[in-house]
Amino acid sequence: MVILPLPNRVVFTMRISKIFGLTLALAGSLGGLAVPLAQAIERADGTVSFEKAPRLIEAVTTFNETHVWGATYYFTLELPENIGEPLGQVTIQQRQGVEAIQFKVADSLAFSGTRHHKGERLALAEVTEDETTQTISVRFDQPVPPGQTVTIGLYPVHNPQIGGVYLFGVTAFPAAQKPYGLYLGVGRLQFYDGQDF
Repeated sequence: MVILPLPNRVVFTMRISKIFGLTLALAGSLGGLAVPLAQAIERADGTVSFEKAPRLIEAVTTFNETHVWGATYYFTLELPENIGEPLGQVTIQQRQGVEAIQFKVADSLAFSGTRHHKGERLALAEVTEDETTQTISVRFDQPVPPGQTVTIGLYPVHNPQIGGVYLFGVTAFPAAQKPYGLYLGVGRLQFYDGQDF
């Protein structure tokens, strides 16, 4: 039997394959370290942005009659698997409406899932309101991982006294040291005077 020498290219390929195999074996022996498939985008100014945009999939109120007490405004976001960073914070800003709606900020809540399919309650680190810009900032205690659906519930003191369309701009921020917010669009709430029902 004659053994022919392998070309250099084949030997090099075999060495690379061995190195790759050893690397995988080492990762497996260390408990199966996971390597993220998507990476966040670091901008020139050092801020970090999502790789792909989260989506605002619903904005709804439990009561849409004017001047009603006890309503909840739900804002539901879907976080695709490939967004690159977990969700750290959401801001909700009233952008249109005859009146500035006041909220019971301390009662705000968040949970995984939608309002009809509520999952685990999510702890909030901080909820603040800037009355000048009519913006509520909701910061999660633990970042919400990609692949989740999350719903934020806001409690107004009462619904507006004057009916019409009220628009709320929603911006999502990654859980990073210097997050860059991504504007997701507006949630539209319609309020009706009692006689319009």
